[in-house]
Amino acid sequence: MTGSCLDKLLQSIGIFLSAVSSNRYLIEFLEVGGVLTLLEILGLEKIKEEDKKESIKLLQVIANYGRKYKELICESYGVRSIAEFLATSKSEETQEEVQVLLDSLVHGNPKYQNQVYKGLIALLPCASPKAQQLSLQTLRTAQSIIGTTHPSIVECVLKVLRTMHLEVQYEAIELIKDLVSYDVCQTLLKGLVELLIPSVKETRKLQPKILNDSLVPQLTAHLPVFLQQAAAAKAIGVLARSNTSIAEEMLHLRVVHGLLAAMGNSDHCNSQRQASLTLEYFVQMFPVVEEHVRRSMGEELYQLFLSNAEDLYMKIDSIQADILAANKVNVSKVLHQSGVPRSNTTFYLEAHDKDQMDYISYFQKEDMEGKE
Repeated sequence: MTGSCLDKLLQSIGIFLSAVSSNRYLIEFLEVGGVLTLLEILGLEKIKEEDKKESIKLLQVIANYGRKYKELICESYGVRSIAEFLATSKSEETQEEVQVLLDSLVHGNPKYQNQVYKGLIALLPCASPKAQQLSLQTLRTAQSIIGTTHPSIVECVLKVLRTMHLEVQYEAIELIKDLVSYDVCQTLLKGLVELLIPSVKETRKLQPKILNDSLVPQLTAHLPVFLQQAAAAKAIGVLARSNTSIAEEMLHLRVVHGLLAAMGNSDHCNSQRQASLTLEYFVQMFPVVEEHVRRSMGEELYQLFLSNAEDLYMKIDSIQADILAANKVNVSKVLHQSGVPRSNTTFYLEAHDKDQMDYISYFQKEDMEGKE
């Protein structure tokens, strides 16, 4: 069957299924395996994108008939087929039609809504920024309907922060704002704070590829771990400003230590900028933070920070950057000694500190080699 014939056939079926009193046509279409055929079309390489979009529209029509038809689509391994198509589709218009279908399948479908939810999480690591953006949007809806979280959602959402697409980062942070209201809050906050200090394993693995290629000397700005570091600093600022209790909990997780270290990353100015803006809030809100940050920075740098936190990264020299990266600020310890209560989060400081020292040593070594 040629593409044009399939296109006309699918459109004709759509006319019948959308007509008034079309129940008889729907039943006949389902009895001959209509749903399975539509799902199979999505996975065929030789079928045109436009024809696949028509299949999605027909599945939307079927889903709109009610719960038992949504269940039929899901029972036919539909969630997997639809999700895979969303990840591989090259048309943003088609991907938006797929989002409409997935959104329909998560509403009024209690038997399979968890399956749709898991399918959306599985989409987050895909290579299509548009698919990631749409999945994150639909996940917010699904999360509110389901009311409980899947264990893998925190790791998947935090990895999305490595994106260089701001629209995807925005949706990820919006989902993170929702997730702090669920049982994964502590895990999520701890994960964000940890991202402020990338592991040396990540930076060592990626850095040599850039240093050895004279054609792309500026690509350090796009190291995924640095993009993730900057996004984490931004997300922490958003969360802290929205809820003082969350800000206080992050103090126990040594967020100030991590923000100062990120401000010392002279290889990625947006990490420095986002960390500085977020730290400014903590300094303004908590006197204990102001005291320790002033002491760690030194009076000259601290005054520059107070005058313009957003542009501070342009005024920091290499020595000051090293001082920030190597800071040993531990507000958590001070809070503990003062008897300020904290949550039940167990934060493994030893492993975190080891990563931080490796990270500092590695970039100090890079600075020395660059100066030579």
